[in-house]
Amino acid sequence: MLVGSKVNYDISNLYMPKDIKGDIEYKKSFIATLTIIVRDKDGKVIKRYKQKSHSPTANFIGLMLPLTWYKETGNSWTFTNTSNSEYSYAPTITGNGGGIIYPNSGYNNNDYIVNILVGSGSQSNSYNAYNLNAPISNGSGTGQLIYSTLSTPTNITINGNEAYFIISQSYTNQSGATITISEVGIILNLITEAASSYSPSTSTVVGNTLVWYDVLSSPISVGNGQNVVIYYTFSVNA
Repeated sequence: MLVGSKVNYDISNLYMPKDIKGDIEYKKSFIATLTIIVRDKDGKVIKRYKQKSHSPTANFIGLMLPLTWYKETGNSWTFTNTSNSEYSYAPTITGNGGGIIYPNSGYNNNDYIVNILVGSGSQSNSYNAYNLNAPISNGSGTGQLIYSTLSTPTNITINGNEAYFIISQSYTNQSGATITISEVGIILNLITEAASSYSPSTSTVVGNTLVWYDVLSSPISVGNGQNVVIYYTFSVNA
């Protein structure tokens, strides 16, 4: 972490130590990066932070399973939402099939990413995490941060042999006291649909679902009146 009035806040220029095993042994790779920029009340950058992210949750793994996994194993997958409620999911291979509803304005699901949730706790097993340990709620009261609207890309950026996209969100501290961020997670609004229906009336709303979780190696302190922006960059190198 660097602190100062002249810190460069271009996230692409932030230095991050190399992951020796990943950088040397693998030529083609998927990389997730977490970047945090803190500004004072006048908009001046005072802190910047960057680390590699390695923490998809069990919910994320379930979203990646192909239909053949369900066909060959006969198993279902259990999603757990942030309220610790479990939902079993197993798409059928008959008829039109069942599936997960992605953004569809006809179903009032314009964006399936809800927010980048921040918290003041930590947990060691990110795979089994279904919520942050101590989520920081949206607001200007004690212990709260004001969440801005999540920024999501409209396309994937291609730069040489790299393809990437960035999601970001900003937070303002008007609580009257310093708030520490030590954990970060990505929340989806997950909805599954019954086979051969494609009707909202037969959909199952899993709801807010944690799919990515990180504990910061260096917690970030956000003073009263300060603003923090969090960026998740997901890239693939060819």
